[in-house]
Amino acid sequence: MIARAFQRVASREPPSELPTAVYALRTAEVPRRDVRLVVIDRARDDSYVTPFGSLVGLLRAGDLVVVNDAATLPASLAGATAAGQAFELRLSAPIDGNRLTGVLLGPGDHRTRTEHRAAPPVIAIGDRVRLGAAAARSIDARVLGAIGRRVELRADANADELWQALYASGRPVQYAHRPELLPLYAVQTAYAARPWAVEMPSAGRALTWDVLLGLRRAGVAIATLTHAAGLSSTGDDALDRALPWPERYELPQRTIDELARAKDRGGRVIAIGTTVVRALESAAPELHAGSGIARLRLDGAYRPRVVDGLVSGLHAPGESHFDLLSAFAPRARLERAIALAHARGLSGHELGDACLVM
Repeated sequence: MIARAFQRVASREPPSELPTAVYALRTAEVPRRDVRLVVIDRARDDSYVTPFGSLVGLLRAGDLVVVNDAATLPASLAGATAAGQAFELRLSAPIDGNRLTGVLLGPGDHRTRTEHRAAPPVIAIGDRVRLGAAAARSIDARVLGAIGRRVELRADANADELWQALYASGRPVQYAHRPELLPLYAVQTAYAARPWAVEMPSAGRALTWDVLLGLRRAGVAIATLTHAAGLSSTGDDALDRALPWPERYELPQRTIDELARAKDRGGRVIAIGTTVVRALESAAPELHAGSGIARLRLDGAYRPRVVDGLVSGLHAPGESHFDLLSAFAPRARLERAIALAHARGLSGHELGDACLVM
């Protein structure tokens, strides 16, 4: 507790020095063990910066941490039409048998900002395409549905062959703020399980085994659900305004039991990432084990019914995830916290620092 008090004094937000203007955060990758946490304490109307490992001291015995255990897919695939026109397919949902659902981008790679990529070739229902860069692992597919950039494809392969091709030639979805190619392992959490996420459930990246064990030793319970974290950008303004799209989740009975125990003992439910919030709040108020579709769009008008706190990445005003955070704290408070993050040189985006909204 003394160390925690010192961290608060040393890193406390100056009450009147930081402007509330919108700041662009750094985009440099932060090693998992070096991630810092901006704590937004609504009760004290205060924000401060502390190492992510301090999360153990910020929670209390009886609290419940819920994580999204979806592993990240290599969801970006090179493709070509029957006429040889190149495109990139970014999956927007998990593979379903031999079917793929995703968004098309034109030629190029992640080093070009998504919104600046050339338009993809026009494809229609019934067209044939080839997916995969490696000839030995490429897969032919037929277009089952096409609405603008959104497509559904059926591969001419069984499920095992499709999975092999995906992992042989697919890459993680990546954006221009990070030019170096990311290996697939860099976008996995320590507890990743089923490959359902097309982008990393990145709020849990800094939950190393040391932090997880520290939470358990402190009497904080940990539970899981699986949520098919989708794309954060498509390059199409109209599509982006509709994000996040409905996404599949699966809620285990043991997690429902942990939620009930936490509430009974007066503990708080802390979601690691907005995907966990969307899953739990979409399932509320009557939680049942099994699969569902998260259709909920979080914003400042929403009042959470299950979740009491949220760990998330850092997002500046104007980004879609900033609006999601506003369900947990007033916009002005979030803006001041982002200003603090900017002043302390913290990084945003999926491999950066984090925030905790209590």
